[in-house]
Amino acid sequence: MVLPSYLLPLFHRLEQSGHRCYAVGGCVRDSIMGISPQDYDLCTNARPEEVISLFSDYRCIPTGLRHGTVTVLTEGHPVEITTFRTEGSYTDGRRPDWVTFTPSLEEDLSRRDFTVNAMAFSPEEGIIDPFGGRQDLEKGLLRCVGNPDRRFTEDALRILRCLRFASTLGFSIHPNTAAALKNTASRLTLVSGERIGAELNKLLCGKQVRQILLDWPDVLGVVLPEILPMVGCPQRTPYHRYDVWGHTAAAVEAIPPKVELRLTMLFHDAGKPACAFTDESGTDHFYGHGKISAQLAQTALARLKWDRATSETVVELCLLHDRVLVPSLPAVKRLLNKIGPERLEQLILVKEADTLAQSKLALPRMEQHQQIRRLAQQILEEQSCFSRKDLAVTGKDLLALGIPAGPKMGEILEALLNAVMDGKISNQREALLQYLREERF
Repeated sequence: MVLPSYLLPLFHRLEQSGHRCYAVGGCVRDSIMGISPQDYDLCTNARPEEVISLFSDYRCIPTGLRHGTVTVLTEGHPVEITTFRTEGSYTDGRRPDWVTFTPSLEEDLSRRDFTVNAMAFSPEEGIIDPFGGRQDLEKGLLRCVGNPDRRFTEDALRILRCLRFASTLGFSIHPNTAAALKNTASRLTLVSGERIGAELNKLLCGKQVRQILLDWPDVLGVVLPEILPMVGCPQRTPYHRYDVWGHTAAAVEAIPPKVELRLTMLFHDAGKPACAFTDESGTDHFYGHGKISAQLAQTALARLKWDRATSETVVELCLLHDRVLVPSLPAVKRLLNKIGPERLEQLILVKEADTLAQSKLALPRMEQHQQIRRLAQQILEEQSCFSRKDLAVTGKDLLALGIPAGPKMGEILEALLNAVMDGKISNQREALLQYLREERF
């Protein structure tokens, strides 16, 4: 493991003052896996006040003095330095009631969540691994440090962190840890929406998200009860090969790993169980499910305090996802007019993922989606008219013709735009004015 150069002065200063210092946690795990760490956390036997004193010539931020953490800014990088500690009980299931500083690195590592996160490293001693984290990394295994029920009871967010790591790292979960996940899942209700949302963001964008969704809906359903009716909800139609939850998991995996897109696929069919209808032939129908799905998504994302932009995107895409798109220039221009280029591309990605998660009978639709994408690109490259601002006439031209400002002017401009998008007239000033005179608006 090679540390970045900006960390070395921190190590040297702590060690020269008689203290021990180690990189710890995720940065060690990622380095062993060949992944470049996004940030580095250090731990030391120096007390927080000693760390502040030692780095008085650096900018120090007392981010968590009560829990022994000082953030030191070095060459523009914030580095958390935390004193070795043990922890008391977790009455609220979120944070320890008290911490006690300890001179023992192993005691500090013993309080951590999973063995793969309970390794430390120093340039002098190499990797310190008292709980077999390196061996678990090689096996691709997530295993709690010590008693898993205790680990998850201490901090319920660890339940979601376990599923998140399994999704992002592609790891399996040790049977004892898996059993504890189910035993303690109800404690997720103690965790704030913001913390849950942050974990779900990463989980949904993981490479093993489909399997996690299929294996753990009962645990995820504690924080997302909206998904539970989809589990086992049949789709007796030639265009589907999975139940609603199986289709949802496949669709989440099929779309690019962007949070707003993955969330859309998670909720896009959440409304189906509420409006399922089986006709006389035994075929299932789900009329109006897009609207219900959008409402369920809006409720869930508001409860989990998701940001407004993401929520609005997910809700709109859920509303639009089952709309039939026609691969013609006028139809695509109208779509661009209604939702804009960025949203249209997102919608095409949603339609493609939805199709890929259906049966083989649905696959011919993929060519239609591609046609719509090509037409949209053509319209944009040719700078064709699909909005009022693109029209070759403006409100001033209409005023000059004696048309007063107001709703009537807006209706006329909209009629001109529709005529241009439908190919009835060209978007040229004289042609538009002539059309106005002929139609006698």
